[in-house]
Amino acid sequence: MTASSSGPSPRGGSSPFESTAAPPPECPAHAAHGPNSAEGQAASEPAPPKGRRPVDGLADLFGTENERDPMGLYERLRAEHGPVAPVQLDGGLHAWLLLGYRENLEVTRTPSRFSRDSRRWRDLKEGNVAQDSRLLPVVAWQPTCMFADGADHERLRGAVTESMGRIDRRGIRRHIMRFTHQLVDEFSTRGKAELVGQFAEHLPMMVLTHMIGMPEDYSDRMVQASRDLIKGSENAVESNDFVTGTIRQVVRRKKQEPGRDLASWMLEHRSELSEDEVVQHLRVVLLTGYETTANLVANTLRMVLTDRRFRASLAGGHMTLPDAVEHVLWNEPPLTVVPARWATGDTELGGQQIREGEMLLLGLGAGNVDPAIRPDIDAPMLGNRSHLAFSSGPHECPGQEFGRAITDTGIDTLLMRLPDLHLAVAEDELDWRASWVSRHLVALPVAFTPRRRKSDEDAELLAEPLGGAGLPGPGAAAATANGGGTEGRPASATATATAPDGGAVAPDGARVPGQTRRPSLWQVVSEWFRSR
Repeated sequence: MTASSSGPSPRGGSSPFESTAAPPPECPAHAAHGPNSAEGQAASEPAPPKGRRPVDGLADLFGTENERDPMGLYERLRAEHGPVAPVQLDGGLHAWLLLGYRENLEVTRTPSRFSRDSRRWRDLKEGNVAQDSRLLPVVAWQPTCMFADGADHERLRGAVTESMGRIDRRGIRRHIMRFTHQLVDEFSTRGKAELVGQFAEHLPMMVLTHMIGMPEDYSDRMVQASRDLIKGSENAVESNDFVTGTIRQVVRRKKQEPGRDLASWMLEHRSELSEDEVVQHLRVVLLTGYETTANLVANTLRMVLTDRRFRASLAGGHMTLPDAVEHVLWNEPPLTVVPARWATGDTELGGQQIREGEMLLLGLGAGNVDPAIRPDIDAPMLGNRSHLAFSSGPHECPGQEFGRAITDTGIDTLLMRLPDLHLAVAEDELDWRASWVSRHLVALPVAFTPRRRKSDEDAELLAEPLGGAGLPGPGAAAATANGGGTEGRPASATATATAPDGGAVAPDGARVPGQTRRPSLWQVVSEWFRSR
């Protein structure tokens, strides 16, 4: 595909990033910046960079159009520019957004042409990046595998992947279930909930902080800080300092008291990472893992509750929950844009001339729906994991299986607890919010039949007399010795029958305490679909 002639093109020597709105010579703007101005005379004391002048007509990923409808913006840019489009970011900084599936793969799989090292960034070298830029917490160089190539990348990434490989997969699913029960217990008795703020935004952070080795009470404070960083909010720099400082405290504690967690395993890894390298890698694991998984949980829940095709397929046994997760990863990837790569030299990509040091953004959302590889967007993608949701190449997400596990195990446990869960508002009332890198659901209000807390059920089960569980209780031996059952009745009079739901019923029709079996998964799923 070639770039359309309807949009600006660098062919012919001009750059799409050059502003065409320069002030005329007599304009005071020239005098304000000329050699005789106060600014020019104070050249020996340069002011900190304030960013570039925004280019009129150039799409702004921090602008209102992207906030309202990022996927619509990507399609407009695809029509105007082809698979690679010029965009601007916070402070008027320039970048190329990759819209084509093949172009995304080409960039991610050829680090010799497109590096992860942000120290190559042309705008940074030219002094165009403000010190308080909202991009810096995400793209500023750090001593991690995310910003390394070649041998350095292999050494650093090896420490991450090998440490993750030590995590017990079955054990982590048990923790996911435990955390899910904790969250559901907070609203199960009310008959209503808001599943983004009360579930999707908290479950991933609870699991990730546990994996890293943080105390469980850290997770709530980390949620808001992580959101600030990903959104690029005004508090992004302060939130970054909080996250990094908290992780550093954990790492220093693990030096003295190692445990079975990522922080301890990375500290003892044979690659001999420095404290700063461990801190920064754990920060990457926490932030990228949290945002992607929180969005994936929310988007999959929305699909389960609103997409009749999914419910029909699930009832008929043709689509499992993991299948639904992959469907969401194709059509609603957790991150729509991933920063970044930097050109190692002047090159051509998708009909555009890319200069050395220019930034390229991976357009995962746009690439997944590229008409060149998906001419029929409604065609089922069951069993196809070739989407871009977790990137590709040497920097492909190393924790993607944990994201899948948190999503499908968490949602499966939620549906077992609340089998008649349903949307409490019309689907068209759902609201979305987009940042420059992601689009997430603001709220997902639901209703259901109020249920007891699992913690209360467990406590009651532990408090039941042994006789209630079908074992001899206190006084049972004496009753038997007297030739009768409980309360002097013959033993046969106390025999229990089985109720249709699997519980035990005494001859007088009363349910015997502690004799109710948990419903099977099939019973739960069947009940949920009957309620629809």
